Amino acid sequence: MRIGIGNDIHRLIEGRPLILGGVEIPYSKGEEAHSDGDVLVHAIIDAILGACAKGDIGRLFPPSDERYKDADSLQLLKQAVEYTGAKIINIDSSITLEEPKLSPYISAMRERIAEVLSIDIDRVSIKAKTNEGLDETGKGNAVSAIAVVLVEN
Repeated sequence: MRIGIGNDIHRLIEGRPLILGGVEIPYSKGEEAHSDGDVLVHAIIDAILGACAKGDIGRLFPPSDERYKDADSLQLLKQAVEYTGAKIINIDSSITLEEPKLSPYISAMRERIAEVLSIDIDRVSIKAKTNEGLDETGKGNAVSAIAVVLVEN
């Protein structure tokens, strides 16, 4: 058994969709990123890679590589698991975003991630937090996520 931790942060900008956990959330801003910018899935990918001592998301899917332009992060997650050969035991994660409220979307995010990883939904925990108006995330200019995974490899 091995544990990994991952985190990600992206600036929020007009004209991009807000995608978290593979779910498009209705909002006026989305993540500025080379891929779809899904900070939750990116944090999970980094946690898996870290648990297996296989580097980080930028090394596996470099932003300079046009193959990953607007890439679906759930597909990157699937590729990362195939690359590591890891069996996911469980995931615990938190998203930090001032608005919109994420509680109506948490179940769908858990379902999408569990489906891609072929694990039971009760092995995927997602929490939503705010930063109480502090820093760029708290001012509504960014979204961030942190994830911890337990893997068997």
